[in-house]
Amino acid sequence: MKQTILFLTAILLAYVSYAQNTEVCQTCTWTSLKEAIAHAKDFDTIYVKKGTYKEYNINIDKPLAIIGQDYPVIDGELKGEIITITSDNVRVDGLFIINVGSSYTEDYAAIRVRKSKHFTIQNVVLEKMFFGIYIEKSNYGRIFHNKVIGDAVEEYNSGNGIQLWYSNYIDIEHNYVEHVRDGIYLEFSNNCIIKNNVSAENLRYGLHFMFSNDDVYQDNVFENNGAGVAVMFSKKIKMLNNTFQKNWGTASYGMLLKEINDAEIRGNTFKENTIGINIEGSNRIEYKNNNFTNNGWAIKVRGACYGNHFLENNFLYNSFDISYNSKVNDNKFDKNYWSNYTGYDLNKDGIGDVPYRPVKLFSYIVNRTPETIILLRSLFIDIIDFSEKVSPVFTPDNLLDHNPLTKQIVW
Repeated sequence: MKQTILFLTAILLAYVSYAQNTEVCQTCTWTSLKEAIAHAKDFDTIYVKKGTYKEYNINIDKPLAIIGQDYPVIDGELKGEIITITSDNVRVDGLFIINVGSSYTEDYAAIRVRKSKHFTIQNVVLEKMFFGIYIEKSNYGRIFHNKVIGDAVEEYNSGNGIQLWYSNYIDIEHNYVEHVRDGIYLEFSNNCIIKNNVSAENLRYGLHFMFSNDDVYQDNVFENNGAGVAVMFSKKIKMLNNTFQKNWGTASYGMLLKEINDAEIRGNTFKENTIGINIEGSNRIEYKNNNFTNNGWAIKVRGACYGNHFLENNFLYNSFDISYNSKVNDNKFDKNYWSNYTGYDLNKDGIGDVPYRPVKLFSYIVNRTPETIILLRSLFIDIIDFSEKVSPVFTPDNLLDHNPLTKQIVW
């Protein structure tokens, strides 16, 4: 076995040692990227010099590095897909790609990776596209430091910025995505890392993923998207130190959780959203060290949510901290800071001596009759909320934070 590995390594090194550099420009031997790829040998590097190249349906079917110098423009002239990668060990770096074709039957992309491994797409700028970067049944790739700027107007005729489908072990880092349908979309894609991206001003979701397990989302910003972020039908997800902000609208939220189990949501900021987190059918999730600030609802629990722990979070100046639509509660709230807490701390240990009940009767009423929200600041509402706090009838009587903190948590 060891001899076989050494033999294969020697073959690979031999290939690399014979790799050559090729240039593409208006006065070079090869004046188009297609020609250069057709004549290149495995593991060659193709340098594309500054200029505009009107090409589409470019198929990279061998291991190559395609490197743009001073961001050459690849103009697809709205005729179809522009670059398709069908080989392992491909790197695309430093191109400016515009004018992807649009279709009601084909998902044309600026760059598509199909059934490939060990690919890198970096320092690429995409504009005027249908789909941006589309990864299909491919593994062990890196999408790094790209800018995807769409001009989407309607959901039905627009595509996603970065999309993964049946693809695993993909790193998506330091990308900027705006004005597409969904900024980042994953479906049936496991063990991926989505880190340090900005997804803003998109028509529907800043992030949307379904049926994708064991993924990590860390240090991203999702801002001012149509509906926020949707996380559905997945398990063992980690969402760490992200920012969800300014997702406003009648059907908007910072994050929607639907059928999510055994996950960790820690260190995130939910600020100025209609709903910070909208939860439905999600179980055994730890919410810890998150900030919920100036949201309409910090957390809205729709039902069928069991075994969740809300520990050491800050709830700051939300219209409603927690909303439930039933009297059933199997979740634990402990050692959170609530800006609406009015209890006392006689022994000065930083923990309130009176438990805090975060669910207001008025939130229960608004869930059933949304028009009553106009009464939010009225004296009448303060009276009925106080009466429900004293003797709960409509809200869960066991939903209490028995150790509310008296000072905001600073990490």
